[in-house]
Amino acid sequence: MADPTPDTPLNLGIYNRKVPRPRVTATEVIAAALSLIWLLGVAVFFLVTGSGGAQVDRLSFVMTLLAVFMPVALIWVAATAARTARVMREESARLQEALDAMRQTYVQQQMSGTATLKPAVERKLDEIAAAQRKTDSAIATFTSIRPEAEAAEQPAVPVSDPDPNAQPSLALGTPAEAIALPVNIPDFIRALNFPENAEDADGFRALRRALRDRQTARLVQASQDVLTLLSEDGIYMDDLRPDRARPEVWRRFAQGARGPAVAGLGGVRDRSCLALAAGRMRQDPVFRDAVHHFLRRFDETFVGFETVATDADIAELTDTRTARAFMLLGRVTGTFA
Repeated sequence: MADPTPDTPLNLGIYNRKVPRPRVTATEVIAAALSLIWLLGVAVFFLVTGSGGAQVDRLSFVMTLLAVFMPVALIWVAATAARTARVMREESARLQEALDAMRQTYVQQQMSGTATLKPAVERKLDEIAAAQRKTDSAIATFTSIRPEAEAAEQPAVPVSDPDPNAQPSLALGTPAEAIALPVNIPDFIRALNFPENAEDADGFRALRRALRDRQTARLVQASQDVLTLLSEDGIYMDDLRPDRARPEVWRRFAQGARGPAVAGLGGVRDRSCLALAAGRMRQDPVFRDAVHHFLRRFDETFVGFETVATDADIAELTDTRTARAFMLLGRVTGTFA
Protein backbone atom coordinates (compact mmCIF):
# COMPACT_ATOMS: atom_id res chain seq x y z
CA MET A 1 0.00 0.00 0.00
CA ALA A 2 1.41 3.35 -1.03
CA ASP A 3 2.24 5.83 1.68
CA PRO A 4 -0.03 8.86 1.87
CA THR A 5 1.58 11.95 0.55
CA PRO A 6 2.13 14.91 2.88
CA ASP A 7 -0.22 17.00 0.76
CA THR A 8 -3.33 15.01 1.68
CA PRO A 9 -6.06 17.56 2.46
CA LEU A 10 -7.47 17.57 5.98
CA ASN A 11 -11.03 18.72 6.70
CA LEU A 12 -10.85 20.97 9.74
CA GLY A 13 -14.55 21.89 9.69
CA ILE A 14 -14.03 25.65 9.25
CA TYR A 15 -11.72 25.66 6.26
CA ASN A 16 -9.59 23.13 4.36
CA ARG A 17 -5.88 23.31 4.25
CA LYS A 18 -3.00 20.99 3.32
CA VAL A 19 -0.47 19.65 5.75
CA PRO A 20 2.59 21.81 5.06
CA ARG A 21 5.91 20.17 4.26
CA PRO A 22 8.65 20.90 6.76
CA ARG A 23 10.78 23.67 5.32
CA VAL A 24 13.74 25.66 6.49
CA THR A 25 13.01 29.32 6.99
CA ALA A 26 15.23 32.31 7.44
CA THR A 27 14.84 32.02 11.21
CA GLU A 28 16.44 28.56 11.30
CA VAL A 29 19.21 29.66 8.93
CA ILE A 30 20.05 32.65 11.12
CA ALA A 31 19.95 30.49 14.27
CA ALA A 32 22.26 27.90 12.73
CA ALA A 33 24.66 30.60 11.55
CA LEU A 34 24.77 32.23 15.00
CA SER A 35 25.32 28.83 16.61
CA LEU A 36 28.25 28.04 14.30
CA ILE A 37 29.77 31.46 14.83
CA TRP A 38 29.52 31.05 18.56
CA LEU A 39 31.02 27.54 18.54
CA LEU A 40 33.85 28.66 16.26
CA GLY A 41 34.50 31.58 18.54
CA VAL A 42 34.66 29.28 21.55
CA ALA A 43 36.99 26.88 19.73
CA VAL A 44 39.29 29.70 18.72
CA PHE A 45 39.26 30.99 22.29
CA PHE A 46 40.34 27.64 23.72
CA LEU A 47 42.93 27.06 21.01
CA VAL A 48 44.48 30.46 21.46
CA THR A 49 44.44 30.54 25.23
CA GLY A 50 45.01 26.84 25.82
CA SER A 51 44.50 25.06 29.12
CA GLY A 52 48.16 25.44 30.14
CA GLY A 53 48.11 21.97 31.67
CA ALA A 54 46.20 23.23 34.61
CA GLN A 55 44.01 20.76 36.39
CA VAL A 56 40.31 21.42 35.84
CA ASP A 57 37.90 20.39 38.56
CA ARG A 58 34.36 19.22 37.99
CA LEU A 59 32.70 22.50 38.88
CA SER A 60 34.84 24.41 36.47
CA PHE A 61 34.12 21.84 33.77
CA VAL A 62 30.35 22.18 34.27
CA MET A 63 30.53 25.96 34.23
CA THR A 64 32.54 25.82 31.04
CA LEU A 65 29.97 23.61 29.34
CA LEU A 66 27.19 25.96 30.41
CA ALA A 67 29.11 28.94 29.13
CA VAL A 68 29.63 27.21 25.78
CA PHE A 69 26.22 25.67 25.13
CA MET A 70 23.85 28.03 27.00
CA PRO A 71 24.02 30.73 24.28
CA VAL A 72 23.39 28.08 21.62
CA ALA A 73 20.33 26.88 23.53
CA LEU A 74 19.04 30.44 23.91
CA ILE A 75 19.51 31.04 20.18
CA TRP A 76 17.38 28.02 19.29
CA VAL A 77 14.75 28.86 21.92
CA ALA A 78 14.42 32.29 20.30
CA ALA A 79 14.26 30.68 16.85
CA THR A 80 11.56 28.25 17.98
CA ALA A 81 9.54 31.09 19.53
CA ALA A 82 9.81 33.11 16.32
CA ARG A 83 8.69 30.12 14.24
CA THR A 84 5.73 29.48 16.56
CA ALA A 85 4.70 33.13 16.39
CA ARG A 86 4.84 33.05 12.61
CA VAL A 87 2.69 29.91 12.47
CA MET A 88 0.16 31.44 14.86
CA ARG A 89 -0.07 34.57 12.71
CA GLU A 90 -0.70 32.46 9.62
CA GLU A 91 -3.35 30.41 11.40
CA SER A 92 -5.02 33.57 12.71
CA ALA A 93 -5.07 35.09 9.24
CA ARG A 94 -6.64 31.92 7.77
CA LEU A 95 -9.24 31.80 10.53
CA GLN A 96 -10.12 35.47 10.03
CA GLU A 97 -10.53 34.91 6.31
CA ALA A 98 -12.80 31.93 6.98
CA LEU A 99 -14.93 33.94 9.44
CA ASP A 100 -15.23 36.81 6.97
CA ALA A 101 -16.31 34.42 4.25
CA MET A 102 -18.89 32.83 6.55
CA ARG A 103 -20.21 36.24 7.59
CA GLN A 104 -20.56 37.39 4.00
CA THR A 105 -22.31 34.17 3.04
CA TYR A 106 -24.72 34.52 5.97
CA VAL A 107 -25.53 38.14 5.11
CA GLN A 108 -26.12 37.25 1.47
CA GLN A 109 -28.39 34.39 2.46
CA GLN A 110 -30.34 36.62 4.83
CA MET A 111 -30.75 39.36 2.25
CA SER A 112 -31.71 36.99 -0.52
CA GLY A 113 -33.97 34.90 1.68
CA THR A 114 -35.80 37.76 3.42
CA ALA A 115 -35.84 40.35 0.66
CA THR A 116 -39.13 38.95 -0.58
CA LEU A 117 -40.33 37.45 2.70
CA LYS A 118 -40.01 40.50 4.98
CA PRO A 119 -42.21 42.91 2.99
CA ALA A 120 -44.85 40.21 2.62
CA VAL A 121 -44.83 39.46 6.35
CA GLU A 122 -44.96 43.14 7.28
CA ARG A 123 -47.79 43.73 4.82
CA LYS A 124 -49.73 40.81 6.26
CA LEU A 125 -49.20 42.07 9.82
CA ASP A 126 -50.38 45.55 8.82
CA GLU A 127 -53.50 44.05 7.25
CA ILE A 128 -54.22 42.05 10.40
CA ALA A 129 -53.73 45.14 12.60
CA ALA A 130 -56.00 47.23 10.38
CA ALA A 131 -58.66 44.55 10.43
CA GLN A 132 -58.39 44.33 14.20
CA ARG A 133 -58.85 48.09 14.55
CA LYS A 134 -61.89 47.99 12.28
CA THR A 135 -63.33 45.15 14.30
CA ASP A 136 -62.79 47.00 17.57
CA SER A 137 -64.42 50.13 16.17
CA ALA A 138 -67.37 48.13 14.91
CA ILE A 139 -67.79 46.38 18.23
CA ALA A 140 -67.46 49.70 20.08
CA THR A 141 -70.25 51.27 18.03
CA PHE A 142 -72.51 48.22 17.86
CA THR A 143 -75.36 48.47 20.32
CA SER A 144 -79.08 48.16 20.64
CA ILE A 145 -81.24 50.68 18.79
CA ARG A 146 -83.09 53.21 20.88
CA PRO A 147 -85.74 55.59 19.49
CA GLU A 148 -84.46 59.15 18.98
CA ALA A 149 -87.41 60.59 20.86
CA GLU A 150 -86.51 58.54 23.93
CA ALA A 151 -82.87 59.63 23.65
CA ALA A 152 -83.87 63.27 23.40
CA GLU A 153 -85.98 63.04 26.53
CA GLN A 154 -83.42 61.13 28.57
CA PRO A 155 -81.20 63.46 30.65
CA ALA A 156 -77.49 62.95 30.06
CA VAL A 157 -76.64 63.22 33.75
CA PRO A 158 -78.92 62.31 36.64
CA VAL A 159 -80.26 65.38 38.42
CA SER A 160 -77.83 65.62 41.30
CA ASP A 161 -75.08 67.96 42.34
CA PRO A 162 -72.09 66.16 43.80
CA ASP A 163 -70.26 69.42 44.50
CA PRO A 164 -70.27 70.01 48.28
CA ASN A 165 -69.45 73.68 47.69
CA ALA A 166 -72.55 74.26 45.60
CA GLN A 167 -74.55 77.28 46.76
CA PRO A 168 -77.78 76.22 48.53
CA SER A 169 -81.10 77.50 47.26
CA LEU A 170 -82.61 80.52 48.99
CA ALA A 171 -85.73 80.14 51.07
CA LEU A 172 -87.46 83.04 49.35
CA GLY A 173 -86.98 81.84 45.79
CA THR A 174 -86.12 79.04 43.44
CA PRO A 175 -82.70 79.06 41.76
CA ALA A 176 -82.55 79.20 37.99
CA GLU A 177 -80.82 75.83 37.84
CA ALA A 178 -83.87 74.16 39.36
CA ILE A 179 -86.13 75.65 36.70
CA ALA A 180 -83.89 74.73 33.73
CA LEU A 181 -84.45 71.32 32.22
CA PRO A 182 -81.52 68.86 32.41
CA VAL A 183 -79.54 68.55 29.19
CA ASN A 184 -80.41 65.51 27.11
CA ILE A 185 -77.89 63.01 25.82
CA PRO A 186 -77.56 64.25 22.20
CA ASP A 187 -77.00 67.85 23.32
CA PHE A 188 -74.61 66.71 26.03
CA ILE A 189 -72.45 64.82 23.54
CA ARG A 190 -72.65 67.63 20.98
CA ALA A 191 -71.64 70.19 23.58
CA LEU A 192 -68.57 68.20 24.68
CA ASN A 193 -67.39 68.19 21.08
CA PHE A 194 -67.86 71.99 20.84
CA PRO A 195 -69.07 73.75 17.65
CA GLU A 196 -67.16 72.88 14.51
CA ASN A 197 -66.98 76.48 13.32
CA ALA A 198 -68.77 79.83 13.56
CA GLU A 199 -71.54 78.61 11.24
CA ASP A 200 -72.33 75.52 13.33
CA ALA A 201 -75.75 76.65 14.60
CA ASP A 202 -76.67 73.22 15.98
CA GLY A 203 -73.41 73.04 17.87
CA PHE A 204 -73.93 76.43 19.52
CA ARG A 205 -77.54 75.56 20.32
CA ALA A 206 -76.45 72.33 22.03
CA LEU A 207 -73.71 74.19 23.87
CA ARG A 208 -76.16 76.79 25.23
CA ARG A 209 -78.47 74.02 26.45
CA ALA A 210 -75.58 72.20 28.10
CA LEU A 211 -74.41 75.36 29.88
CA ARG A 212 -77.78 75.63 31.60
CA ASP A 213 -76.95 72.41 33.49
CA ARG A 214 -74.56 73.21 36.34
CA GLN A 215 -72.58 69.97 36.34
CA THR A 216 -72.28 69.87 32.55
CA ALA A 217 -71.32 73.55 32.48
CA ARG A 218 -68.43 72.91 34.90
CA LEU A 219 -67.14 70.08 32.70
CA VAL A 220 -67.49 72.19 29.52
CA GLN A 221 -65.59 75.06 31.13
CA ALA A 222 -62.82 72.76 32.38
CA SER A 223 -62.58 71.15 28.96
CA GLN A 224 -62.39 74.53 27.24
CA ASP A 225 -59.57 75.59 29.57
CA VAL A 226 -57.37 72.57 28.88
CA LEU A 227 -58.09 72.62 25.14
CA THR A 228 -57.02 76.26 25.03
CA LEU A 229 -53.83 75.52 26.97
CA LEU A 230 -53.02 72.52 24.77
CA SER A 231 -53.51 74.60 21.62
CA GLU A 232 -50.74 76.92 22.84
CA ASP A 233 -48.34 74.00 22.32
CA GLY A 234 -49.84 73.10 18.95
CA ILE A 235 -51.81 70.14 20.30
CA TYR A 236 -55.26 69.91 18.71
CA MET A 237 -57.74 67.15 19.35
CA ASP A 238 -58.73 66.99 15.67
CA ASP A 239 -55.19 65.79 14.88
CA LEU A 240 -55.38 62.83 17.27
CA ARG A 241 -56.51 59.41 16.11
CA PRO A 242 -56.68 57.40 19.34
CA ASP A 243 -57.45 53.70 19.48
CA ARG A 244 -61.08 53.39 20.51
CA ALA A 245 -61.84 51.31 23.58
CA ARG A 246 -65.00 49.27 23.89
CA PRO A 247 -67.93 50.70 25.86
CA GLU A 248 -67.59 48.04 28.54
CA VAL A 249 -64.08 49.32 29.30
CA TRP A 250 -65.48 52.83 29.79
CA ARG A 251 -68.19 51.39 32.02
CA ARG A 252 -65.61 49.62 34.16
CA PHE A 253 -63.78 52.93 34.52
CA ALA A 254 -66.99 54.68 35.59
CA GLN A 255 -67.60 51.93 38.12
CA GLY A 256 -64.21 52.54 39.74
CA ALA A 257 -61.90 50.08 38.01
CA ARG A 258 -58.30 51.22 37.55
CA GLY A 259 -55.06 49.72 36.33
CA PRO A 260 -54.74 47.14 33.52
CA ALA A 261 -58.52 46.66 33.39
CA VAL A 262 -58.94 50.15 31.89
CA ALA A 263 -55.54 50.56 30.23
CA GLY A 264 -57.27 50.55 26.84
CA LEU A 265 -58.66 54.03 27.53
CA GLY A 266 -55.18 55.50 27.02
CA GLY A 267 -55.43 54.99 23.28
CA VAL A 268 -53.52 58.12 22.27
CA ARG A 269 -50.28 57.02 20.55
CA ASP A 270 -48.97 60.38 19.28
CA ARG A 271 -45.53 60.56 20.90
CA SER A 272 -45.00 64.25 20.22
CA CYS A 273 -48.30 65.24 21.84
CA LEU A 274 -47.63 62.99 24.83
CA ALA A 275 -44.12 64.39 25.25
CA LEU A 276 -45.27 68.02 24.99
CA ALA A 277 -48.11 67.52 27.43
CA ALA A 278 -45.90 65.63 29.90
CA GLY A 279 -43.21 68.31 29.73
CA ARG A 280 -45.70 71.09 30.39
CA MET A 281 -47.20 69.13 33.28
CA ARG A 282 -43.78 69.19 34.95
CA GLN A 283 -43.00 72.83 34.23
CA ASP A 284 -46.30 74.74 34.28
CA PRO A 285 -48.23 74.62 37.59
CA VAL A 286 -51.22 76.44 36.06
CA PHE A 287 -51.50 73.82 33.33
CA ARG A 288 -51.08 71.04 35.89
CA ASP A 289 -53.90 72.38 38.07
CA ALA A 290 -56.17 72.81 35.05
CA VAL A 291 -55.48 69.23 33.94
CA HIS A 292 -56.25 67.74 37.34
CA HIS A 293 -59.41 69.84 37.62
CA PHE A 294 -60.55 68.70 34.17
CA LEU A 295 -59.87 65.02 34.87
CA ARG A 296 -61.81 65.24 38.12
CA ARG A 297 -64.79 66.92 36.43
CA PHE A 298 -64.85 64.41 33.58
CA ASP A 299 -64.69 61.51 36.02
CA GLU A 300 -67.56 62.87 38.13
CA THR A 301 -69.77 63.63 35.13
CA PHE A 302 -69.07 60.38 33.31
CA VAL A 303 -70.04 58.34 36.38
CA GLY A 304 -73.56 59.73 36.09
CA PHE A 305 -73.63 59.60 32.30
CA GLU A 306 -72.71 55.92 32.25
CA THR A 307 -75.79 54.94 34.26
CA VAL A 308 -78.22 56.33 31.65
CA ALA A 309 -76.22 55.96 28.40
CA THR A 310 -76.25 53.08 25.97
CA ASP A 311 -73.16 51.62 24.38
CA ALA A 312 -73.80 53.74 21.29
CA ASP A 313 -73.94 56.90 23.41
CA ILE A 314 -70.65 56.02 25.08
CA ALA A 315 -69.01 55.25 21.74
CA GLU A 316 -70.21 58.60 20.37
CA LEU A 317 -69.02 60.44 23.47
CA THR A 318 -65.53 58.94 23.26
CA ASP A 319 -65.12 60.49 19.81
CA THR A 320 -65.59 64.06 21.08
CA ARG A 321 -62.79 66.56 21.60
CA THR A 322 -63.36 66.48 25.35
CA ALA A 323 -63.01 62.68 25.52
CA ARG A 324 -59.86 62.78 23.41
CA ALA A 325 -58.37 65.35 25.78
CA PHE A 326 -59.30 63.07 28.66
CA MET A 327 -57.56 60.09 27.01
CA LEU A 328 -54.46 62.16 26.27
CA LEU A 329 -54.13 63.77 29.69
CA GLY A 330 -55.21 60.63 31.51
CA ARG A 331 -52.34 58.75 29.91
CA VAL A 332 -49.89 61.55 30.68
CA THR A 333 -50.88 61.59 34.35
CA GLY A 334 -50.97 57.80 34.67
CA THR A 335 -54.73 57.61 35.32
CA PHE A 336 -55.04 54.40 33.30
CA ALA A 337 -51.87 52.75 34.57
